[in-house]
Amino acid sequence: MDRMHFGEHSSTQFNEALESIRNHLMEMGGLVEKQVVDALQALLQADSALAEKVIETEDRVDNLEILIDEQCTKVLALRQPAASDLRLIIAVSKAVSDLERIGDESAKIARMGLQLAEEGESPRGYVEVRHIGNHVRNMLRDALDAFARFDAQKALAVAAEDKEVDLEYRSAMRSLVTFMMEDPRAISRVLNIIWSLRALERIGDHARNIGEQVIYLVEGKDVRHISIDEIEKKLKE
Repeated sequence: MDRMHFGEHSSTQFNEALESIRNHLMEMGGLVEKQVVDALQALLQADSALAEKVIETEDRVDNLEILIDEQCTKVLALRQPAASDLRLIIAVSKAVSDLERIGDESAKIARMGLQLAEEGESPRGYVEVRHIGNHVRNMLRDALDAFARFDAQKALAVAAEDKEVDLEYRSAMRSLVTFMMEDPRAISRVLNIIWSLRALERIGDHARNIGEQVIYLVEGKDVRHISIDEIEKKLKE
């Protein structure tokens, strides 16, 4: 990964503090990304042991969130960073919150996998889980890569992908609800798939949020709660 360009200061301690924050963010991102991958595999392959592993990883993710928050608070209190350094601390703090929530959603998917392993496979929904799961996993990977490289254009592409995930999610919901109405005997198992798809859709939302923080970090522009067209227009200003 590229070395951070936002923190070259006369103070060696300041440089080290910023680099440590960035490294811990990337560590947390890698851990959460693996949670998403493992949760999907656990659900699709009815792998209870892997599902339990995903759930157990929550503690490590939570500990990293606390550590990074403490590091950011210390830098704010002792260094009073300005301009791009302040944006970096703010962006990291918000990205960490989104990563923690992605970890929570991954654990939810793992728990649905455990239930399906006990109750039996759902008659529908696995194709949709695999497709949307691969999509949001790629979004998360690209969002983290954009953060590591300070790449606003890649972050914009992540935000744009979220719209496709939302469309796929709504289509899958319509199909699964129709199926449950036709075969009520499968409702409980199909509901586990529906909650898993809902968790995946939220992971996509959080990946978009991380991308938006990259744009804020690099460009200094707040692009939350606006459309992709509006973001592109802002970036050209």
